[in-house]
Amino acid sequence: MIEAELSRSVARWYPGATGVTGVAKLSGGASQETWRFDIVHPDGPIGAILRRSPKGYGAAPTRAAGLAAEAQLMQLAFEAGVPSPRVMHVLTAEDDLGTGFIMQRVEGETIARKILRDEEFAAARPLLARQIGGVLAGLHRLPQNKLPELRSRNATQEISEFERDYRSLNWPKPVFELALRWLRDHDPGPSVETTLVHGDFRNGNLIIGADGVRAVLDWELAHLGDPMEDLGWVCVNSWRFGEIDKPVGGFGSREELFAGYEAASRKVDPARVKFWEVMGTLRWGIMCGGMMQRFRESPDHSMERAMIGRRASETEIDLLRLLAPRGS
Repeated sequence: MIEAELSRSVARWYPGATGVTGVAKLSGGASQETWRFDIVHPDGPIGAILRRSPKGYGAAPTRAAGLAAEAQLMQLAFEAGVPSPRVMHVLTAEDDLGTGFIMQRVEGETIARKILRDEEFAAARPLLARQIGGVLAGLHRLPQNKLPELRSRNATQEISEFERDYRSLNWPKPVFELALRWLRDHDPGPSVETTLVHGDFRNGNLIIGADGVRAVLDWELAHLGDPMEDLGWVCVNSWRFGEIDKPVGGFGSREELFAGYEAASRKVDPARVKFWEVMGTLRWGIMCGGMMQRFRESPDHSMERAMIGRRASETEIDLLRLLAPRGS
């Protein structure tokens, strides 16, 4: 059914298109789906990706920017030279596909373990941490007067929100209590500068090729806030996939990340980055706890939820490393 709907849609808005082929579902939960397909065109196939909420699933989660905002942010980034897929079409009621958008497909790899181990990416790996710093600098420079309406969060608000989420789990963890106390004691206060924050900038949400970063994906948690939040999140140990001595996604050092950021005329505040790395580690631990809670309480005992839920214990070790006197 979706192939016919996509064919009718692209024929309306892409000049010369006669349909689609190779439609395949990449992922999808209850409210969002991602589909891969090729647009059939006389000049040759055009790779595309559909991100959508099917009909009847229009509401975004509380922290999500929403698909319309995602499309606007990605196109703004693309036009500014930040590696991002080009948005080809934002869905309308006439498309009969729900809400969402279609973007041009960017070839490359997102699976972190392949990026960190396969020979294909050997030449790119030493460059990635510095390159990522430059990408984040470009992202944080996007003009606020062109951004869609986004939620705004500061450090104090985030501490309160994550503590509330943690308490709701009714799953006491002394290390999480320690982290919350540390965060309250080290709250840096409002950032001097407020920028667009990607919100989930990490290994796994980047398309990587042999030449390095090709695109930033998954803008759904974008918001306004402290730009150092993105630098801290990309350093969370969970995104290193075993390469724990290379804090930036398993690729390289914080110093390389900071150098790439500052080479683009942006300033790094290492203390704030450390705060957000601790916050990010706790955030992921609480999210894992939420997965475990849903596994226990839902009639659908998803093995994936259980596997993610058990990773809460890994974040406890990560927090202890971060909060030790010498750091990690």
